[in-house]
Amino acid sequence: MKKFFISLIMLTALNVHGQKGAFNVDVFGNGEPVILLSGFASSDNMWNQVIENLKSKYQFHVITIAGLGNVPPVDTPILKTVKNELINYVMENNLNRPALIGDGLGALMSLWTAGEKPSLFSKILCVDIIPFKSGVPFSPAYSEETQKNPVYNLANAAVKFMAMPQTTFQKNLNKVVLNYVKDPKQAILISKWIAQSDHKTLGNLFSEMKNINPVNNFVKIDIPVLILSGLNGSKDVTEKMLEARYRLLPKKNIIIVPTKKNIIYDDPIWFREQVKNFLANGIAN
Repeated sequence: MKKFFISLIMLTALNVHGQKGAFNVDVFGNGEPVILLSGFASSDNMWNQVIENLKSKYQFHVITIAGLGNVPPVDTPILKTVKNELINYVMENNLNRPALIGDGLGALMSLWTAGEKPSLFSKILCVDIIPFKSGVPFSPAYSEETQKNPVYNLANAAVKFMAMPQTTFQKNLNKVVLNYVKDPKQAILISKWIAQSDHKTLGNLFSEMKNINPVNNFVKIDIPVLILSGLNGSKDVTEKMLEARYRLLPKKNIIIVPTKKNIIYDDPIWFREQVKNFLANGIAN
């Protein structure tokens, strides 16, 4: 649920609204390829400032999952289909080892996808990635356990989201997003972006993303992975949790940002510089 950018920037797109099955792709700029994956129910507007400032050197492929924003929904399973089609998209379009940058759900999808075909990608930047299981990598039984939990049942989650009136949904969103973003006006704008998404898709995604297990393939991801994370409790607790969660990644770099409530929206200039430096060097300042 993380978005940025109040002002609307006019961008020149090479391909606009090119939907490929489980996701839509918008392409901006020229240069080395970079794939951008937004967070849960997030709008691709979150990347506008990054794109505007770096499109002269990089070609950005902005992925919007079907059912989010104004992209038409598709049948389930959504995320597994996104992963497989994203791999095909890279190969079919002859993208030369693109970088992956993801926020929240997009960060989780980046690691999951790269774990399947690590040789296709050059580096990964994960921002506030959705947690796995209390800081501990998935056990083989975790997916089976969550499948039995009514909260994560695909049909139940979808029905719950669909049954919620739009006014109630919007009001609840405003309260939730205010916990993640400092600026109240920005939070309301973000919640409006989220509310545009298909409610059934939101329910399905909520259920599906809790069952993704990317950890077993972490050892295969032999490329730089930068993880930007806010605090989850104290800094010491956050460090231990993140080290445990990502211990199997061979080339990880974890940066904890203790003063930021939301990494992308609360300090966009700082975030843009991290992206710029990471794309150039594979590390962050």
